[in-house]
Amino acid sequence: MATERPVILVSGSDGGIGTAIVTELTAHGYRLSLGAIEIKALVEKFGPESADRIYQPFNAFERGSAEAWVDRTAKTFGQIDGLVNAIGLAVRVTIMDDNDEDLDKLWEVNVKTPLRLARLCMPYLETCGKGRVINLVSLGGKRIKNVTVGYGTTKFAAMGLTHAIRTYGWDKGIRATAICPGWVKTNMGLTSPTRRIQPEQMIDPSTIAHLVRTALELPNNAAMAEMLVNCEFEDLF
Repeated sequence: MATERPVILVSGSDGGIGTAIVTELTAHGYRLSLGAIEIKALVEKFGPESADRIYQPFNAFERGSAEAWVDRTAKTFGQIDGLVNAIGLAVRVTIMDDNDEDLDKLWEVNVKTPLRLARLCMPYLETCGKGRVINLVSLGGKRIKNVTVGYGTTKFAAMGLTHAIRTYGWDKGIRATAICPGWVKTNMGLTSPTRRIQPEQMIDPSTIAHLVRTALELPNNAAMAEMLVNCEFEDLF
């Protein structure tokens, strides 16, 4: 039987936003299953595994690692209540770049991996009755402001994925939310070749982490399908 302390998988937990999410959820009593290529990085950030937190080797380009991660999580905790996909890739591929290799990587990390993890978690989320899937999509999944077609198209697809999960899971008590921030003050944002604003103007990762927790905790009858978060003027709004 599920306990009152939810179990959440967090992909991309060793990244800037992922780290903030883990910190936020830990502070509020969640039990966490964190996947990363380098477990050492997780230990350095969060300390050793505990009764409330486990680490699992996870590589988006190795399909079997997703199955192993979800399976270990279910066996360890006996339940899975939510999935937070903070994993993401921002390799630059423009309209005129004949670069299928990097384009394929973008689709694998930004779309196929969140889909694969959601599919594997779905039976447990259904059992929970109030399962949650949170995808970190970006405002890049709502509008295009540059020619980086690889990132933009995969983020639009990630938005579509979120709504597909939302539709599939609604009658099963599952709620899916796409969190779409503008510039976030992480290494990815700070080093982006398309960056237009100064670091002090960017969204702090802790703010995104707070929104993730909000989406996890909203009741089934007050779900938010999309959270759009801007730090500069957006005519989208």
